[in-house]
Amino acid sequence: MRLPRFRLLLWAKYSASSVIAGVISELAFALCYWIGTRPLWASVVAFLAGALPNYVLNRRWAWGRSGRADRTRELLPYAIIVVVTALAAALATSAADHWLRDRIDSHVWQTVLVSAAFLGTYGVMFILKFVLFDRFVFAKPEAAAVRTPATTSQS
Repeated sequence: MRLPRFRLLLWAKYSASSVIAGVISELAFALCYWIGTRPLWASVVAFLAGALPNYVLNRRWAWGRSGRADRTRELLPYAIIVVVTALAAALATSAADHWLRDRIDSHVWQTVLVSAAFLGTYGVMFILKFVLFDRFVFAKPEAAAVRTPATTSQS
């Protein structure tokens, strides 16, 4: 089954946007962790550094949305999705840090491996976030309404 050309372009734009935001977040996390910030707080800083560019790039460039964002249809679902991702990253990095502290003496290697746990979490969430953004966050209002259970049960 082939994806329509529009979907391939959307996927490419989403991927590019995510890579840009991911690089910003990863650098922020690695720098914070390197200077001694606990993984939880390094994850929070990294999330904040990447969330805004991710939102703007995805909304405007990938999905072509402009104008004022709807709080309940767009901003709230986006916030929930990215906060859950950030919480998962905070848990993964804290667990990796805890596990590695007694096993690896090199701060360089600890930074590399805990940063990899951060990146891995975002990698795992990458496809799920695309589906959720496409179906719920940046979907045109009529397309999102078609997918709600209330409208499908009335048919």
